[in-house]
Amino acid sequence: MTKKHPVNEKSKQEQLEQFKTDDRNQALTTNQGLKLSEDEFSLKAGERGPTLMEDFHFREKMTHFDHERIPERIVHARGFAAHGEFELYDSLSEYTKAKFLQNPSVKTPVFVRFSTVAGSKGSAETVRDARGFATKFYTEEGNYDLVGNNIPVFFIQDAIKFPDLIHAVKPEPHNEMPQAASAHDTFWDFVANNQESAHMVMWSMSDRAIPRSLRMMEGFGVHTFRLVNAEGKAHFVKFHWKPVLGTHSLVWDEAQTISGKDPDFHRRDLWESIENGDYPEYELGIQIIDEEDEFKFDFDILDPTKLWPEEDIPVKLVGKMTLNRNVDNVFAETEQVAFHPGHVVPGIDFSNDPLLQGRLFSYTDTQLIRLGGPNFHELPINRPVCPFHNNQRDGYGRQTINKGPVSYHRNSLAANTPAPVPESEGGYAHYQEKVEGRKVRSRSESFKDHFSQATLFWNSMSDTEKEHIISAFSFELGKVKSKSVQQQVVDMFANVSTVLAKQVAQAIGATPPSGTDAPVTKSSPALSQEQTIKKPNTRKVAVIVANDFSSDLPQVLNSLKQQGIQPEIVSTTLQNVKGTDGSELEVQHTFLTSDSVLFDAVYVVGSASNDEKFRKEALTFAQEAFEHFKPIGATDEGVKWLKAAGLDSSPGVVTGETTRFTDEFIEAISAHRHWNRHVI
Repeated sequence: MTKKHPVNEKSKQEQLEQFKTDDRNQALTTNQGLKLSEDEFSLKAGERGPTLMEDFHFREKMTHFDHERIPERIVHARGFAAHGEFELYDSLSEYTKAKFLQNPSVKTPVFVRFSTVAGSKGSAETVRDARGFATKFYTEEGNYDLVGNNIPVFFIQDAIKFPDLIHAVKPEPHNEMPQAASAHDTFWDFVANNQESAHMVMWSMSDRAIPRSLRMMEGFGVHTFRLVNAEGKAHFVKFHWKPVLGTHSLVWDEAQTISGKDPDFHRRDLWESIENGDYPEYELGIQIIDEEDEFKFDFDILDPTKLWPEEDIPVKLVGKMTLNRNVDNVFAETEQVAFHPGHVVPGIDFSNDPLLQGRLFSYTDTQLIRLGGPNFHELPINRPVCPFHNNQRDGYGRQTINKGPVSYHRNSLAANTPAPVPESEGGYAHYQEKVEGRKVRSRSESFKDHFSQATLFWNSMSDTEKEHIISAFSFELGKVKSKSVQQQVVDMFANVSTVLAKQVAQAIGATPPSGTDAPVTKSSPALSQEQTIKKPNTRKVAVIVANDFSSDLPQVLNSLKQQGIQPEIVSTTLQNVKGTDGSELEVQHTFLTSDSVLFDAVYVVGSASNDEKFRKEALTFAQEAFEHFKPIGATDEGVKWLKAAGLDSSPGVVTGETTRFTDEFIEAISAHRHWNRHVI
């Protein structure tokens, strides 16, 4: 069994505990601790008279309320987070001197925030968008932030274009529409006129942009970083998070329906999984390139619109992160957490990726306006677990009470302390890379290939995934009003695939390109979700049942639970349903309060005593799941209903007529989707 690291893990837990409070059973006071005798009425001059300025309690209460909100993040505003821990498999001392990557017996506390990018704080969570995947490691050397996305590349190559990208994808300023969507003119006008975005757009139009769950979503550091070992040798590195449950997605119609049925779908899924003890797990992977091999590839390894194909540069799994504790307060933790790619520890350094270089400035600048000044590091969620000492003083929100007269370096009054620490003793020293050249505003020639990896992505997709990409382009461009922009995008993506461009052109009424695709010379199977892990664990199954169900049902449900599947009973009302043997099942949902899109599979049981209305409701539920290629099971009366509706003989539909019903249904659930099903 892996030993815990009591100092590191406990210190962060205790640090947060000292800031927590439970107001239950406490006396009501002002913020100054004054006990209050009344909180219903303001102080007035007579019962019907004016409120008096001397009512300090009213003024304090109202002033605090007026200032409760802080500016939401410009991007990644809609987010949710959880606490956890990271443990290493084997020492990485060969590559880095970072202490938290040395000893497998050390468990490092982490805080992870997931987010959508484009939408505001109140937008829905299942929109088509990239997702943020930001991890704060509370290490004994200081905080390390791995601030990434669920897509390994980005739209632009230079951070100076980031404001342009976000202005284009945000709601259009003349009418503030559409919210949390890229299906509009300004975004696609940006794409057509900034063709470096081609690769990222292919990912955004793929199923990766509509994840089934935050627990089933990959994470990527996006940029090229450096790992530096104790001898000063450096390697280029890219970081990956691989979900233990595999990478799975929603289908588009399902995602749109969920946005209306449950706009909190992803956060609810994460919260409930942790509360149930089904802790989300992700393995940390690294891709390593020797410095001397920097220029041996057919792409520039510093280009943030390029990935490193896993078949050429394998991903080595080096550790596991487990999210095992929900936040106590979303504002204090999720909203106030401040990530920054420049929060590093010795042994981790940067590359010359121009997008990364810009982020190193932008993130601190953003926290200054969001969190009210330079002391955001003193908020409980942001405080490192190790001590911190420097000559920085004062400012909004200062919590540290610094003693003594000295706040400068160098000094004699405090024996020149706090003092710098030599690199040999753990002080951070930047990697010494030789840099020379003229001051220019230009782009490296090696950054000017915008389509080869977009084509690689397309070539790597399964036929089903390609169909989804074509549909996504057709939907998005179908919302664009400008015929010119539509045509420009079609012409642009003909550089990726004429098959793709022709089908999109036909769907939106644009002029299709001529020519045909070149023969496929290279693909990357790792990019296709068809290759992902497929497990039944934590899959939710809607069990549609009413009174007089068969006595075999509880046994089937127990078998599902033993495989980590979560059956939830759906019926007409929330009254318990009773079986023929007198047993009872608690009903969690009704047809009114739930929908098939909120589940991974449907199991139709029914009963002989059901009325016609129940049968129709059950079949509507099952039909929608069928059209979304989900597994469907049926026993008892449910078998007859599926047969009558013509749903019984399709792939992924398992009926109780087989003696291996439970095993076959579990296999169908593990597959997640059944794309070979014919859906009219």
